[in-house]
Amino acid sequence: MTESTKSKTCPGASRRDFLKGSAAAVVGSSLTATLGAARMAHAAGDGVLKVGLIGCGGRGNGAARNAINADPNVKLTAMGEVFPDRLEQARKVLQTSLKDKYAVTDDCAFSGFDAYKGVIDSGVDVVLLAEPPHFRPQHLRYAIEKGKHVFCEKPVAVDGPGVRHVLETTEMAKQKNLNIVSGLCWRYDYAVRETVKRLRDGAIGDIVAMQMDYLTGVLWHRGREPQWSEMEYQLRNWYYFTWLSGDHICEQHIHSLDKSLWLLGDKPPKKCVGLGGRQVRTDPKWGHIYDHFATCYEWEDGVKMYSYTRQMAGCKNTVEDYILGSKGRAEVLKNTIQGPSGQWKYDGPKASMYDVEHQELFAAIRAGNTINNGTYMSYSTLLAIMGRMACYTGQEITWDMALNSKEDLTPEQYAWGDVKIPEVAMPGVTKFA
Repeated sequence: MTESTKSKTCPGASRRDFLKGSAAAVVGSSLTATLGAARMAHAAGDGVLKVGLIGCGGRGNGAARNAINADPNVKLTAMGEVFPDRLEQARKVLQTSLKDKYAVTDDCAFSGFDAYKGVIDSGVDVVLLAEPPHFRPQHLRYAIEKGKHVFCEKPVAVDGPGVRHVLETTEMAKQKNLNIVSGLCWRYDYAVRETVKRLRDGAIGDIVAMQMDYLTGVLWHRGREPQWSEMEYQLRNWYYFTWLSGDHICEQHIHSLDKSLWLLGDKPPKKCVGLGGRQVRTDPKWGHIYDHFATCYEWEDGVKMYSYTRQMAGCKNTVEDYILGSKGRAEVLKNTIQGPSGQWKYDGPKASMYDVEHQELFAAIRAGNTINNGTYMSYSTLLAIMGRMACYTGQEITWDMALNSKEDLTPEQYAWGDVKIPEVAMPGVTKFA
């Protein structure tokens, strides 16, 4: 294991092997030649694709398994994680589950705040971004600058400056013909895709209103050890600090919010109001995030979306999207539509959306095509941030206010030691920034 950001090439397919099967020609002007070379370098044909994992928690390990099993000719060749112990644990788990598709040597296992650079500079072709959301803008930019295809978990930022940064990176990826596939996984579910398509095609007339529920129980907490600094404690319990997770309206409820945008053609809303608070998670060990949010978003044409998310034990749980149209209604996750033509329910092919994400990414790379989910994953992230702002401040927040916000949640430095513990936001007191 190393804690280095030195550029190195890790074991796996050679660049020559990677280019086998690619017949791309580099012709034309210097710009065309540059872009053509980039496309050729990533149109792998049947060659081995080398994958690097950044972030070795549960979601990261899951993404690695989904990715490596999605294509017969890929290998995991590099891994990076802030914490050395989590890195080593993940290496053991993935070596066992991936078998001969695991090819991570000690020289290509990186830890520390700059571990992402080591992974990206190691010679990988595809990067999986699964560190806490705060780091995504930085990690995504570096990956695209270095010419890598990316699978990027959600959300992609925790504040307005972060979203703007990702939108810029999205345009950079388009210029370089690089793939960005988002971890907003419902867009890769066959049944939900068909349901949304039918609704957008008018199966229930015009969409009038939506109710998006994500009501669940409590999640993990990793405790505190006396030898941990405050920075280490917050990073190991990142979910409970807004600068790292964006609060659970961003980290979890974003799935519901994303579907509302998808149904409306990814057109942003005009404004948002909301309420929320910290009724059960009052102990300081839960950081400073809320345990419930209720928000109402409104679009220019008058469509309203009511969203509810809660993380409390002992309550009724439900995760569903209820759509009301001028001529009917639908439940998206149940894949049912009640419209003028009667009852419809999806009865087509089924596959794990977590596998499909990676299958379509690798298929695009091998075909020399491009998938770029960057815009909608940024918009959905900002939708969640906008809702958080409305609830934290108690004010009406417009889309432009959220997008142009100067609130930057980045700490003064990435270093072990003390880090500020923000106060719990108080509606009517906390100011919009």
